[in-house]
Amino acid sequence: MSDSIKHECGLAFIRLLKPLSYYQEKYGTSLYGLNKLYLLMEKQHNRGQDGVGVATVKFDVAPGKRYISRYRTNAKQPIQDTFDYIMNRFKDLEPEQLNDPVWLKENQAFTGELLLGHLRYGTYGRNSIEYCHPFLRQNNWATRNLVLAGNFNMTNVDELFDLLVRLGQHPKEKVDTVTVLEKIGHFLDKENEKLFRRYKDHGYSNEEITDLISKNLNIKKILRKSAEGWDGGYAMAGLIGNGDAFVMRDPNSIRPAYYYHDDEVVVVASERPAIQTAFNLPFEDIKELEGGSAMLVKKSGKISFEQIKPKGETRSCSFERIYFSRGSDFEIYNERRELGNLVVPKILEAIDKDLRNTVFSYIPNTAEVSFFGMIKGLHGYLNEVKKNKLRKLDDLADDQVVEDILSIRPRAHKIAIKDAKMRTFITQDEGRDDLVAHVYDITYGTVRPGIDNLVMIDDSIVRGTTLKQSILRMLDRLGPKKIVVVSSAPQIRYPDCYGIDMAKLGDFVAFRAAIELLHDNNQEDLIESVYDKCMAQLDLPKEDMVNYVKEIYAPFTPEQISDKIAEIITPKNITAKVEIIYQNISNLHKACPKNLGDWYFTGNYPTPGGNKVVNQSFINFVQGKNVRAY
Repeated sequence: MSDSIKHECGLAFIRLLKPLSYYQEKYGTSLYGLNKLYLLMEKQHNRGQDGVGVATVKFDVAPGKRYISRYRTNAKQPIQDTFDYIMNRFKDLEPEQLNDPVWLKENQAFTGELLLGHLRYGTYGRNSIEYCHPFLRQNNWATRNLVLAGNFNMTNVDELFDLLVRLGQHPKEKVDTVTVLEKIGHFLDKENEKLFRRYKDHGYSNEEITDLISKNLNIKKILRKSAEGWDGGYAMAGLIGNGDAFVMRDPNSIRPAYYYHDDEVVVVASERPAIQTAFNLPFEDIKELEGGSAMLVKKSGKISFEQIKPKGETRSCSFERIYFSRGSDFEIYNERRELGNLVVPKILEAIDKDLRNTVFSYIPNTAEVSFFGMIKGLHGYLNEVKKNKLRKLDDLADDQVVEDILSIRPRAHKIAIKDAKMRTFITQDEGRDDLVAHVYDITYGTVRPGIDNLVMIDDSIVRGTTLKQSILRMLDRLGPKKIVVVSSAPQIRYPDCYGIDMAKLGDFVAFRAAIELLHDNNQEDLIESVYDKCMAQLDLPKEDMVNYVKEIYAPFTPEQISDKIAEIITPKNITAKVEIIYQNISNLHKACPKNLGDWYFTGNYPTPGGNKVVNQSFINFVQGKNVRAY
């Protein structure tokens, strides 16, 4: 993607269903769980490098012994830093100690049966260690200890904060991670108190009650009470000090959660290929957690799936498929290829079907798969062209003529090469722009100056900043007569509020284009009208709010907005004509039929909180406030 945007975090959850001695005997190590957790996290490093955390829970530890271990870091290489910290405690052990699971569990931290890892992107820009998951709510009662990590954003943090205050709490901060942790913790406490009173009334001793609470803790009930009022996208995992655990997903399946279990292990991750790779599993063995449900794992090893909130319409995030998730997933790879294939008719129109004088490439690195799909679509088109040409030949046609027809193919090259280590330093704006323009290198000699068109496919175009400051200037040095930038995703028009770092309307080049078109056509009154409608909704419940920002785009066709975007992002003093092509919504759904979450393109939010966020985001834009709307 040309515009770097942050997003969704990553989860890695492991429950070992056998004693550590089992893994020592079968796999030659008692650190089997830690090794697999490292693989799960490393294979999801794309999901977050602002911070990393790991927590483990040991079972059946004697009083006075630590049974919950946690480490969090926001170091430059957080995964490496985390596992260096954890594994360093084992490197100097004697072989008999390292191979003794009983000794390890008794004497070394992070040797528990429950393991939870988290990779974080800071959507609020707060990257201190205090914001790194997992979060820990501590208590002397094992069944009141709660470890929580999640890939989520709640749109109604204010409401959740006020609810905690009404419950009598004094939350330390108004952020969703704190409010979610404390709400689950509140109902965990209530469940403990209820069970304690019940067993006390039956005459059990306090020690007996501790065991009874642990066996009969109703996690389903706790989660149902806790999740009341949540509005957002979430996949979260929780560990309880007694050994119970859960993983829960939002009703609309916005955030991803995949799982696998057998008689040895229970695994959950944000991406399917991470589980496939770490455990060498076939695609079909890994399942997706249903929307609104939770996988509950009792300390006894019993696994159950419970509906916590009513399942809503499935609106899984399509950006996962377009860009964020790793393309090594079988389905995602095919979907990205199809996105490139489906946009080919628009490309052919933009170049007047002149394939002999057009070079095709992609903006590295994540657009490579959609590039393959584009080339596939071009070959399909050319096959029809070749068949028609061959049909018109008579039996006496020269072999060279036939050879010329068969040789027609797309001219594909790797044009742009990203110099990941290039730094721009601090300098005056004009000088900095010149340095930024060299972040990408180009392959000289691939384009015939003044003759060839150059088509570059990208995953998506969010802000257009990198295109303007760097990529288009760089491509123009090759001398193409026309540069066509193709987005395999539709125009991003609305903010996300469920985890992706796209919160401000003014950041989107499609929105800026629509605003400029309104000014160009003397329709500025529409901006004021939409603002008034948004302001009139401020005191309404979020369930009654309407996305009036859609009216900003209504007067214009997608093509008009694309043309204005091309005008906005074209740098001064370049020679080539620039055209921008976007995928349409119907083709997006055709390519990604299981991930129909498209609110950033259409404004059709899956939860009421989305309309609240877009409403506030527009108000912020008009008032000149460069702040988040949630």
